Amino acid sequence: MQDHTIERIQQNPKFKELVRKKSSLSWLLSVVMLVIYYGFILVIAFSPATLAQSLSGGVTTIGIPIGIMIILSVFVITGIYVRRANTEFDQLTREVVEDAKK
Repeated sequence: MQDHTIERIQQNPKFKELVRKKSSLSWLLSVVMLVIYYGFILVIAFSPATLAQSLSGGVTTIGIPIGIMIILSVFVITGIYVRRANTEFDQLTREVVEDAKK
């Protein structure tokens, strides 16, 4: 790409909006996942008996479904990002590309 095209793209308000939105969403989802994961680790470290409680008097403990929910939360968070990327972010990207062609 030519230098003037790169400068035009970087000065485009839609490009700045795209960068800001992607960055803020990425940070938000990263923080959410870190809180979930490290919260689980802290419970394991400081209150292992909490997760060791039996669900129904059998072998399965509370920790098993919570661990599964943590794994599923990764898929949910990824889905949230992909949905935003495929709709809002792709639209802004198309607009920036169109503006750059002018």
